[in-house]
Amino acid sequence: MPLATYKDLCIDASDAHALAGFWSGVLGLDAHLHDDGDASLRRGGDVLVWINEVSEPKTVKNRLHLDVRAESLDAALAAGAHVVDEQPRWTVLGDPDGQEFCVFVRDAPVDDPFYELVWDVTGDVAEAHRVAQWWAAVLGGRVVREEGWSSVEDIDGAPFESIVFQPVPEDKTAKNRIHIDVVTDDLGALVSEGAMPLREKGDDGIGWTVMVDPAGNEFCAFTPES
Repeated sequence: MPLATYKDLCIDASDAHALAGFWSGVLGLDAHLHDDGDASLRRGGDVLVWINEVSEPKTVKNRLHLDVRAESLDAALAAGAHVVDEQPRWTVLGDPDGQEFCVFVRDAPVDDPFYELVWDVTGDVAEAHRVAQWWAAVLGGRVVREEGWSSVEDIDGAPFESIVFQPVPEDKTAKNRIHIDVVTDDLGALVSEGAMPLREKGDDGIGWTVMVDPAGNEFCAFTPES
């Protein structure tokens, strides 16, 4: 049985309201601007993405980024994105806050732009596969090993097809500006499997526990109210 269920995605931003306008267009979601400066992106009544305003600027390449499908690059570029790199099958863009994301242009009409998440893992393909296996144990889903990367597919509740884990040579040097939230009944089970709490629920009023996975990636674990 999975140790947790997928809840949503969180993106840090210098201006959350402005970035919500950008990503709502890219992902085809409804932007809701909150009085505290944060924002959420929703499909119907479900929150798929939180955009949280932070004071620290982006300083390094994101360790977790979104891949999206689109009929062209035009809408994203017109909304304020810029080209970072061009590859044969996709184009790397930067959003108005500098967050990298990849656009896969499709010939057919795109009904759901949210394609997948891609997670950088320091080390080789074997290490990327180990992290994929860890997250599959946490969230459920099916681990697929490809030449050069691994992925977790069929994650219950996820609004995308998979999380791809790819090896990179560089170490993690800063807090991830994109992370996922999960819901669990048992924080102790996550700790037993190798997660580590960084900030406890209730600290300064927060309603969740900030944790890191065995590779040092931050995520937030929500538990039922007592």
